[in-house]
Amino acid sequence: MRSTFKVLFYLKRDKEKKNGNVPVFCRITANGTEARFGMKKEINPKLWDVKNGKAIGKTTDAVIVNELLDSTKSTIYKIYRVILEKENNVTAEKVKNSFLGIGVTHQNLLDFFDRHNTEKKMLVDISITKATYNKYRITRDHLADFIRKWYHLSDISLKEINHKFICDFETFLLTERHNKENTIAKCMQMFKHVVDIAIKYKLIHDNPFSEYKIHLKKTDRGYLSQEEIEILMNRKFTTKHLEKARDVFVFCCFTGLSYIDARRLTHDDIKTSFDGELWIMGKRRKTDVGYTIPLLDVSKRILEKYKNTLPNNRALPVVTNQNSNLYLKKIGELCGLKKNLTFHLSRHTFATLTLSKGVSIESVSKMLGHTNIQTTQIYARITDRKVGNEMSQFAENIKNYGAKFLSGTVENVKIEDVLQSFKIPADKSSERIWKSLTVKLWLHMTNVERYFFMSEMENRGSKPETVSEFYVTLMDYFLENLNSQGDSENASVDTQLKLVANF
Repeated sequence: MRSTFKVLFYLKRDKEKKNGNVPVFCRITANGTEARFGMKKEINPKLWDVKNGKAIGKTTDAVIVNELLDSTKSTIYKIYRVILEKENNVTAEKVKNSFLGIGVTHQNLLDFFDRHNTEKKMLVDISITKATYNKYRITRDHLADFIRKWYHLSDISLKEINHKFICDFETFLLTERHNKENTIAKCMQMFKHVVDIAIKYKLIHDNPFSEYKIHLKKTDRGYLSQEEIEILMNRKFTTKHLEKARDVFVFCCFTGLSYIDARRLTHDDIKTSFDGELWIMGKRRKTDVGYTIPLLDVSKRILEKYKNTLPNNRALPVVTNQNSNLYLKKIGELCGLKKNLTFHLSRHTFATLTLSKGVSIESVSKMLGHTNIQTTQIYARITDRKVGNEMSQFAENIKNYGAKFLSGTVENVKIEDVLQSFKIPADKSSERIWKSLTVKLWLHMTNVERYFFMSEMENRGSKPETVSEFYVTLMDYFLENLNSQGDSENASVDTQLKLVANF
């Protein structure tokens, strides 16, 4: 359907003033609709050209009236074109109201952000977490600081938010706030969410984020090794709040619970499952996704430790997230750990350890309550790298022996245990010198070398019966492998030959 639009000026002759002047009116016609309004200007009807809808002559009054009419007509046509681009149906009333500012609210960014944050604050612990609300609050504060420093304003209209504003805000966060890439990306996500709401309310017509891409950099998540967890578990604390923070952290290292889920955990969530064992069964607060986690012995002990000591049937002595992280930082320092201990690190630790110990990624994803297995694969990448590094190191240790990969952990092999396993008496005075030499040589062998020496001895038909015979066999093994090693990372052949000569 063809769009029609016309603007006409005329005199309202039935409203003649005492001085004989008549008010000028404007009539807008659009697609069969009509709207009128007064121009708040009057003129002598003798100076009016009815056919052309304008004043006649070049008098001062005529020039002023015609300039007003031309300016008004030009503005109305611009408004019509803007509305036509955004809406299928343009009416004369819409154009008139837009020109006169009727029903149009000029909303500012920070005011709108404040109303949004007020609503979000009411939803904390109902549909959003306090951490999410804090992200909106911090983003609003960054925007206020940015507008004040870069625009020298206390606020700015939503209509002035454009691509350049967003890019400048990103630069501000990078250069003046010194935020990292992912922190900036999170801030932009919060900002974009508020802008999307403004667009929905038609307070912004053109999406300023349409040409802006938010980039989240994939990073490896930190985690604790099994040895580091054991250091935490074995540490004795003189203050109860540090002990409780450690216990909750360790519990989450073996269950993968997030802070909010650990804080909300009650004994009602601990249930006996199909296998007759205790499991945690609940829903993640963040995503409302269900999770089931079997309890390991260490987790059961922690639950038992605090049973019937907490209000509201709570299972764990979880304090505020801020205090938890402060306590964990202190715990890390006391334990000599180089890593930055935070509550969320326990969840990363659980994911990494379970995957590294052979638990399937599907099972880990279910226990973590992830909505998408791709989230869990972040930890798989860490584990792959960790396993790759450890396997490379292990391969370097055994590359000259042509041995198969050992399953399990090889305990430190002591010479006394070896002699005893071969039933070789080592307490005779005549054998002391030989035992001394044997021990000296034994200490210069790696644990892996000792293990393979024992394996080779087990496969032999005849075994040494005295310490001297054992020493000779051990020295033969040492020299045999010495000749086949060539240069190594820790010692050259020449160095090792000198070692043998010293015996």
